[in-house]
Amino acid sequence: MLLLVLELPETTSLKDKRKVVSGIKHRLHNKFRLSCSEVDLQDSLSFAEIGAALVSNSPVFGEKVLNEAVRFVEENFPVNIYESQIHSEIYE
Repeated sequence: MLLLVLELPETTSLKDKRKVVSGIKHRLHNKFRLSCSEVDLQDSLSFAEIGAALVSNSPVFGEKVLNEAVRFVEENFPVNIYESQIHSEIYE
């Protein structure tokens, strides 16, 4: 699982924020096949919290994909990553 808290310095309205957040979720889903959702901070104009999940039979592969997703967001969107957390669980 991935949790991203993003600072959105260029947004001036909730409509701008929604456009940026929707673009991030859409691109993460299409490029990395992650399930994504805005999970908190919906009323904040300058911050967004996005959760993403991936199911894999390899924790190494899963963490690699999530780390690539963080880099992708950082390099391709007008946001600052305030916080990122990657959490893996193994079920046997």
